[in-house]
Amino acid sequence: MIHLLNFIHWNANPELFNLGPFSVRWYGLLFASGFLIGYYIGEKMLKSENVSQKWIDSLFFYIIIATIIGARLGHVFFYGWEYYSQHPGEILKVWHGGLASHGGALGIIIALLIHSKLITKRSVLWTIDRIVVPTALVAAFIRLGNLMNSEIYGVETSLPWGVIFERNGETVPKHPTQIYESLAYLISFGVLMLMYWRTRAKNKEGLLTGMFFVFIFTARFFIEFIKEDQEAFEATMSLNMGQWLSIPFVLAGIFLIVRAVKLPEKVYKNK
Repeated sequence: MIHLLNFIHWNANPELFNLGPFSVRWYGLLFASGFLIGYYIGEKMLKSENVSQKWIDSLFFYIIIATIIGARLGHVFFYGWEYYSQHPGEILKVWHGGLASHGGALGIIIALLIHSKLITKRSVLWTIDRIVVPTALVAAFIRLGNLMNSEIYGVETSLPWGVIFERNGETVPKHPTQIYESLAYLISFGVLMLMYWRTRAKNKEGLLTGMFFVFIFTARFFIEFIKEDQEAFEATMSLNMGQWLSIPFVLAGIFLIVRAVKLPEKVYKNK
């Protein structure tokens, strides 16, 4: 017999405090904190390679805009098109919730293609290899934000760390998949940091990007098996939307790793 007192009862308030008609939410605070810390780490990495501050600042701006737009449109088109096609005005209301990490990843890639063409004049992989390192940490912060929102959790479990998300009216323990993903992303961040600072991986174009894709999206693929469906239409799918969207990233990661191992090192000289 399952004793509910043996599990974690979670009823966190997603709002940190109110400022008049506006509220500051834990999700927004963690999202912003992740970006600020990620910027500091990325800046330190790029400065170690004598990259100009102008490049760094422009890169940070491109990534912020691309993440928000890409993640929002990813949610709209991958998960909620049936609703948003009938309520197009809701697409711009990001504060109502609804961001998809796969869309954010695609948005960042597109933004970095543009940035590399207009600003750095270097291969886009050179830029992405450096950006993916702090991005893994930002992803961990975002999943903690999901935990504070009591959203994107797993199916029922009898494991002792099961969480009863009381704010959503749950009465049985569920897998805290937000924590699983956050831990997976933190481990990925640690490995990528070691590869960047302690090896010559940054000179093997595409290697860090490939490792990031394989680490992050393999973890996402398997965790999805114990995660509740985000949308009703996923109930009839052999694999859910998150898994189908993860497969191309994993395959791309494997390709980039194999390619990077075969190619000679490439070192850019700053002008």
